[in-house]
Amino acid sequence: MNQFSIWWLAIRPKTLSISVTPVILGSALSWHSDEVFSLLTFIITLLSALGIQIGTNLYNDAADFEKGADTEERLGPRRAAQQGWLNAYQIKLGAFIAFSIAFVSGIYLAWLGGPAIIILGLVSILCGYAYTAGPKPIAYSPLGELFVMLFFGFSAVGGSYYLQTQSINISVIIIASTIGCMAAAILLINNYRDLDGDKKVNKLTLVYYIGRPIARKVYVAMIVYPYLLLLILLTEYSWTLLLPFLSIPMAARLIHYFLSLEISSELNQVLAQTAKLQLIYTLLLALGLCI
Repeated sequence: MNQFSIWWLAIRPKTLSISVTPVILGSALSWHSDEVFSLLTFIITLLSALGIQIGTNLYNDAADFEKGADTEERLGPRRAAQQGWLNAYQIKLGAFIAFSIAFVSGIYLAWLGGPAIIILGLVSILCGYAYTAGPKPIAYSPLGELFVMLFFGFSAVGGSYYLQTQSINISVIIIASTIGCMAAAILLINNYRDLDGDKKVNKLTLVYYIGRPIARKVYVAMIVYPYLLLLILLTEYSWTLLLPFLSIPMAARLIHYFLSLEISSELNQVLAQTAKLQLIYTLLLALGLCI
């Protein structure tokens, strides 16, 4: 493969929608509530969010390889360090560049949003690094799914909304929990698939503590919750809030497919399809908020 293909696979493109969706939803909420939308703010917020996630993905690639978590036995997609395409130093340098892009983009956002955005941005970059770095990495604990829900749900949606409107309200946080929950489901599938290998390197994720049978039920709940919440919120919003229900057939097929699978590389498809479902759900929700 050429260098572009290697780096493209290394940044894990199928998961990047996790950082795109909260920016879309936060901006749609700002238009719905205040009819405010700045394209420049949207683009720079998106660039910063992508920088943080790409940096996190790259550092995770290098760190998992160094800790022995990524071996030839893993069922997940090929990783750059594991395959020898890039060495750990090169990947960490790529992560540093991605975090730097997020930081530089954040200068404009900090000027726009003030102290609250400065703190949120710095904490996000720090947590992106701490996800697999340091003495107690978040990815090696049962807190990974909670971390994803907080940062790719509440913080990212709330921050995107705040940058557009200079305000925040509880409704934004509640709606943010829908895509945050789906983002956590993506990580849950990743940890469900890798459980056997993770245990060998003391990577004790949530799935390790609750077991695979309960993890399957948790996954189903994470997919169903966003639809149930919209029904509860319907009294406060227009019927167009139900547009995401058009994605229910896809969600139902995905749940059925996952529950019928043995532990195999087919779980990679579940992960990719969960990310796709989250993106479609978000786009339909954003459309419902804007019309």
